[in-house]
Amino acid sequence: MNAQSMLEQLLKSAMSMLDPKPSAASVPGAPAPRDAGLGQFGAGAAAGGALGLLMGSKRGRRLGGKALKYGSVAALGLVAYTAYSRWQSQQAQQAVAGSVPAAPPPPRTVNLLPAPEVDQHSRAILQAMIAAAKADGHLDDRERGLVEAELIRSQAGDDERRWLESELRRPLDPAEVARAAVTPELAAEMYLASLLVADETSFMERAYLDELARQLRLPEGLKVELERQTLAA
Repeated sequence: MNAQSMLEQLLKSAMSMLDPKPSAASVPGAPAPRDAGLGQFGAGAAAGGALGLLMGSKRGRRLGGKALKYGSVAALGLVAYTAYSRWQSQQAQQAVAGSVPAAPPPPRTVNLLPAPEVDQHSRAILQAMIAAAKADGHLDDRERGLVEAELIRSQAGDDERRWLESELRRPLDPAEVARAAVTPELAAEMYLASLLVADETSFMERAYLDELARQLRLPEGLKVELERQTLAA
């Protein structure tokens, strides 16, 4: 199973729900996305489409609207890169007067990683998005049935079906989700992806997002910057 292709297809499925002619995202001042190979869907495309169907079925969800500014793994990473870089810059400006802090290395977000690491990040981002879809407590049998029917219709492979079914049925646990964040940049990407799915005006979902940020050990300034980037989408 290729997590990267599943995530690509999920984002594109969400886009197509609202806009038949989506435009690519761009963030001034950040390095261009590395799109080579990212648009090539493997067997994970069917599973990504099924996830898009689930996200679109959630009451009050507007994943598609937000995803119009994202649309690909590279674009999502680019937004995380921008938020992380701005946070780093703010930290440098707040350094003690008279000191000359060493320039931090540029963030290694998913748009800048080699292929094996892209897939690792994509899997963690997918896990975060599925968990966020469950944060309202209403992932019921009907919605699971939608996903399963779509997987059967599109002849998804056994690996994709087993993985998705496992993630959909897993009890919601922000601490468990956060364990996949092996780098600070990945933690930022996972929180950003969760913001795309969750309804931050819902008490339950806002509480989930706050606990996830705590478990991801996101600095408050970075959390605020990621939220600002999402609201601007």
